[in-house]
Amino acid sequence: MTSKKKKIGNGIFLAAVFILTIYSVFHGEDLGAVLKAIVRVNPWYLLPAVLGVIIFIWGESIIIHYMLGTLNIRTKKRTCFQYSCIGFFFSCITPSASGGQPMQIYYMRKNKISVPVATLVLMIVPITYKSVLVFIGLFVAFFQRGFVHKYLEGILPVFYLGVALNVFCCIAMSVLVLCPSLAKFIMMKGLSVLEHVRIFRKKEERTRKLEESMNHYTATSDYLKGHGKVIVNVLLITFLQRFALFFVTWFVYRAFGLHGASVYDVVMLQAVVSVSVDMLPLPGGMGISENLFLIIFKTIFAGSLLLPAMVLSRGIAFYVQLLFSAGMTAVAHFTIGRKAQDSTV
Repeated sequence: MTSKKKKIGNGIFLAAVFILTIYSVFHGEDLGAVLKAIVRVNPWYLLPAVLGVIIFIWGESIIIHYMLGTLNIRTKKRTCFQYSCIGFFFSCITPSASGGQPMQIYYMRKNKISVPVATLVLMIVPITYKSVLVFIGLFVAFFQRGFVHKYLEGILPVFYLGVALNVFCCIAMSVLVLCPSLAKFIMMKGLSVLEHVRIFRKKEERTRKLEESMNHYTATSDYLKGHGKVIVNVLLITFLQRFALFFVTWFVYRAFGLHGASVYDVVMLQAVVSVSVDMLPLPGGMGISENLFLIIFKTIFAGSLLLPAMVLSRGIAFYVQLLFSAGMTAVAHFTIGRKAQDSTV
């Protein structure tokens, strides 16, 4: 019953955020003019934009397949692509992308992949993902001052907050996986304090589950220390994966027949949006992403093309991702776990 209520709550939250986003973006705008501008774009430039979204999803499946291989677990590439789609779908529809990994672990478990192994693999993914965003954020903040002054003056508090939150998250995850004994001590002490001040009732079951979860971090720590080359390779794949999605906006820019702005500026501005909203507790950064786009791209998409460009860029990068991963998740629901043994093609 609790699970059902949670699903209903998430659905209501998602719908509310979506409605508020639509209202804040389109209130007072000429929707007819927006639609007219969109139908005039060159569709051939939108095809590589959509392909970029597929590559983005596919990139995580490459990482999952590669890491499972290093652990001597034979898995079909097609199945890993389904794991990736499941993760993206549930991340898109839950606050702070909190639903993706639990559902990936659930479906991996159906294919006889143990929870500790699935947890290990899926812990490496966000660590490398956040590391790439931190690299981009710090690079822009410290080495691209002209770029910051030219484009980001209107969103600097949000950008710096995004960088700070991602740095904090990376440091926290690094402590968890590189110093598991320290992390376990902090977590157990924290739980003890919360129970002492009666925020939590004292339960042995909760303590046991916390200890078990901390053991997963120990396993991840051991893996990281013994597979440095694997982590470097995963970081490189993640870097390419992220930029495949950032390039969506460049193809939208070209679809409108625009020239003048460099591919570097357009792609890095989209990267800045991702850095800024990634840690915010909203599904896919919904609402904030759209408004940030309208602020920082106003000199790139001049005049009446700004809103249509946002609709296309955001529509392809997020909503195509959502719909595509939803379809693949539906397929995965009926196919994953049918065979007891999952062997390589």
